[in-house]
Amino acid sequence: MLVLLQMINKANILLVEDDKNLGDLLLDYLNGLGYTTTLAINGEEGFVKFSSELFDLCILDVMLPKKDGFSLASDIRKENDTIPIIFLTARGQNDDRVKGFRAGCDDYITKPFSSEELALRIEAILKRCGLSSAYSRANGKIAIGRYIFDSLNHVLVIDGMTQKLTVKEAALLKLLCRNRNNLLPRDEAQKEVWGTSDYFIGRSMDVFITRLRKYLSHDTDVAIQNVHGAGFKLEVKSEVLNES
Repeated sequence: MLVLLQMINKANILLVEDDKNLGDLLLDYLNGLGYTTTLAINGEEGFVKFSSELFDLCILDVMLPKKDGFSLASDIRKENDTIPIIFLTARGQNDDRVKGFRAGCDDYITKPFSSEELALRIEAILKRCGLSSAYSRANGKIAIGRYIFDSLNHVLVIDGMTQKLTVKEAALLKLLCRNRNNLLPRDEAQKEVWGTSDYFIGRSMDVFITRLRKYLSHDTDVAIQNVHGAGFKLEVKSEVLNES
């Protein structure tokens, strides 16, 4: 039971809510419960963030600007047909509930609702998903800008082009993704991928980093930076949506 609760509390949640006050309140509340929560304020931004990171659960407001919650859920379902989706709505009509479930939602909460109710519904859904949700992030595909990195099959794909990676290339890239936009220390990378750390391993790792830079060169928003004397950083620029 303890292990299951620990996995649930580490779940990564996408929250899409255009009401700033409610969005900020839910963001703080969910983070306080131990979840890692990402907030988007409209449907288009929500889909960009969904495509850029791996999530375990989505909470979507129905009435969203730019792309409503039903359309967003349908787009999400085209990318991932198993991720749980909860709709938040001020509407109580039965036809909206039917439309929501047809769009692929797993649960439906009508505003106003208590924070405890939301927490219990999230917990119930994640428990129902069991290990499949917890392990999907380890075995699933990782978005890196416009790239999709299939860490299980050691494949990097962009715009229909496929690059097969060696075992060590894939392991190193997975480690960089785990530390995305943060420093990956050289010693840590060497010990994780090669099992030891010394001068010759370090030189070998530099060659692998050069290869990965070449593989990732088709997206100018993605770069592996060398932090002199410290390590490397996989930098992925955030997508900026036009407010029009």
